[in-house]
Amino acid sequence: MSDGPDLTLQLPAHVSALTYTQSGRLLVGSDDGSLRVYLPPDAKVVKAIRGLGSEVSSIALARKSKGEEDDGRIWIACGTQVLLFNYQSEKLVLSLPDALDALALSEDADDVLNEIAVNSAGKTLAFSTDSGAVGVVDLSFRRIRRMKTRHSNASNLVSFIPGRHNEFVSGGYDSALLHFDFSLGNLSSRHDFSAVQQTSGISLSPPFVLCLSVNRQDICAAGTADGHLWIGRGGERREYGKSSSKRKKWDGLAEEYAQLVKAADGPLVATTFLGDTQIIACTLRGVLSCHAISKMGKDGAFEVAPAWSTQVKGMEKVNALSVSSTHVSIGGFSQDGKGLVVLLSLEALHTENANRGD
Repeated sequence: MSDGPDLTLQLPAHVSALTYTQSGRLLVGSDDGSLRVYLPPDAKVVKAIRGLGSEVSSIALARKSKGEEDDGRIWIACGTQVLLFNYQSEKLVLSLPDALDALALSEDADDVLNEIAVNSAGKTLAFSTDSGAVGVVDLSFRRIRRMKTRHSNASNLVSFIPGRHNEFVSGGYDSALLHFDFSLGNLSSRHDFSAVQQTSGISLSPPFVLCLSVNRQDICAAGTADGHLWIGRGGERREYGKSSSKRKKWDGLAEEYAQLVKAADGPLVATTFLGDTQIIACTLRGVLSCHAISKMGKDGAFEVAPAWSTQVKGMEKVNALSVSSTHVSIGGFSQDGKGLVVLLSLEALHTENANRGD
């Protein structure tokens, strides 16, 4: 659909993680244990962190106590530990000795970290590991707490619920979403995906949960290996009137307030929200799509409709996705095996779709 990218960044190693900061910087992690900082539309590296020893599997912005982001501090998941760096340091190239903090979170050397997240209060970091374990770290006291319930296969995803500092959702290769309240230390709810039968009666791909996002209204979205997009709205924050109070329980995984739609022919490996009513998703092979969520009726019914779709050019495999107020960035590697980040204008994508509709 799109004529071409606004900006293409080429890197020597595969891109494994992407995160935008509130100031518009783009943080790009690679599988060679490095992280680069860009300030688009400039393609020049403005800061680098090298020699971390293992793949950068995830990047999480540290937050101040009031929930403010982008004071320059970031947590990096690398191997079995998380490292804290200040990318606004005067040094142009940082390395392990420049880390402000380091915490080993895995139970053994083979249990590598996958995704990490920091809650909106800035006091707790959640993590997921290859063994299926999920847990949290009290950043003030450096206390690590693993949840008793774990995934039966690798846990690759974790996301805090923005309106609830003590609650998060995890996803894994056991085709399950788990909802925890770590203040209670137990599993609050779960959703298990079942393989969807094709017209031939055969399910071609298992419904592994490959991507997860929870937006500021506490709506949950997940993408699966069989190309389905799941949206759960049981925990959505709504206006209940002046006399109403916050719901005591988050029911974001409740089946009666969820929709499962076929969004792609291939595995959905990345998803994120655009505001409160749109979701961007990307397949392993770089098919980028946007889906609109309708208002929910009193009976809990709502619709998920495709808005636009485009093929990200030059991308052999997608590993990560992040959005700013103006652009969506897709990271992975190209056909020649080099790392690649493609930045596309959100305005152009929406405009082209509107013009095509005319």
